Amino acid sequence: MQRVLIVVMLFLIVFLQLKLWGRDGVPKVRALEQSITAQQAENARLKARNAALEAEVRNLKEGREAIEERARAELGLIGRDETFYHVIDGAAVPARPERKP
Repeated sequence: MQRVLIVVMLFLIVFLQLKLWGRDGVPKVRALEQSITAQQAENARLKARNAALEAEVRNLKEGREAIEERARAELGLIGRDETFYHVIDGAAVPARPERKP
């Protein structure tokens, strides 16, 4: 009876060790921990992006200056009392060819 108990106990120990060190044990836990770390980094990046977008939305809702700045930069709009000057670099414009009579 005692030998049967020892054999059963040894079998249980071997079985538990295989479960612990097999593909469903420690390696899986390490892989999950790496996934958690990667997801936490992604979450932090997205939180920072969301905070920046939230600040931009708040700024656009509250301030007229932000709307005007965006209209100037993205749409090229100018105010009613403003004059638009377009400066062209002389080196970038090709010279006109001379006409021969």
